Amino acid sequence: MISRLNYRLVFIAALLAALGTVEVARELRPSFLRPGLHLFAYVGNTADGTLTAVDLVKLAPAATIPVGPEPSGVHAHPTRKEIWGVSSAGGYAWVLDVTTNQVVAHIPVGTAPFALDFSPDGVRAYVAASGSGTVVAIDCATRQVVARGKAGRHPGIARVSPDGKLVLVSNRGDATLSVLDARTLATSNVVPVAPDPEQIAVLPDGLKAFVTSATHNEISVVDLVRKALLTNLDLGGTPGDLVLKPDGGELYVSSSATHGMLVVNTQTNEAGGFLLLGMSPGRITLNTDGDTLYVSDSGTDHVVPVAIATRQVSTAIPVGQRPGAGQFTPMGDMLVVVDSVSSDLAVIRPKTASLLTLIPVGSRPRDLAIKMY
Repeated sequence: MISRLNYRLVFIAALLAALGTVEVARELRPSFLRPGLHLFAYVGNTADGTLTAVDLVKLAPAATIPVGPEPSGVHAHPTRKEIWGVSSAGGYAWVLDVTTNQVVAHIPVGTAPFALDFSPDGVRAYVAASGSGTVVAIDCATRQVVARGKAGRHPGIARVSPDGKLVLVSNRGDATLSVLDARTLATSNVVPVAPDPEQIAVLPDGLKAFVTSATHNEISVVDLVRKALLTNLDLGGTPGDLVLKPDGGELYVSSSATHGMLVVNTQTNEAGGFLLLGMSPGRITLNTDGDTLYVSDSGTDHVVPVAIATRQVSTAIPVGQRPGAGQFTPMGDMLVVVDSVSSDLAVIRPKTASLLTLIPVGSRPRDLAIKMY
């Protein structure tokens, strides 16, 4: 009698555990992800030259893929089942097939590339090579270089305008912004900007570009119709990351020097406010609804939510050490953030403003892309 009772208790306990596991899996599974779809984060690890594929359904690493020394500029292709990036030390762009986790192409682009951008239709990729002073356009289908252009000294970032007609390149060596024709990469104009230009943001209507200085308390405003400098706006602190409000009306600029975030009115080209956030606010991530910013604070190891409409700062969310780049899953169920010192990926549930888990990745992770397929 006792053994039968024990058997029944063990069976019931096992059944309850199995049901609990299924329920947890359902809870963690993104609500929009039907069976057969895959959702992965891809993290570029600068110390060991690898890309870590993280299954965001199972919340676990799935593969580690060598992509080349100092991977950077990791981007999900907008239409193809591919992740693209560059090897800064190798001087090439690489292409990962996400269905096989195999690198399927190495495309020489010049010395010391750092970033990559796609045309709005995903037909072309653009890469500036800092050591070569050049820009290349790559046909994404054939993976061949189809155009080459000349930039200024030590170009860093090549950014495509929303209409796909212009490529803008920030040149740190000579404090200029190169404006190129996206089809031919012929130079349309070279605009002087603040010293050591770095990040570039373009208004949705394509009329203006905003270019940060990496060393000065300035952001340059460039008229893209006349291809001329409008003003160098003094921010009161060295700018870091920058994100546009979805309607383009405001620009949000993090500043570690001021321990906060600056708000720029993009119509009047004036500073429109300041929010104190923490010790060293850096990378900014906009949620999928376009109403909340999440700012990584590498000094306090937190991510700080900021409501755009009210400019209200919410309680900071603790994550791993030195949080940096972040990205939302397509439906906004999760925010994932790279922790560069603790070498993990923080998964945040925005609905509850809480840390869900930390997933180990490669050494010194920096860049991040998310792909659903």
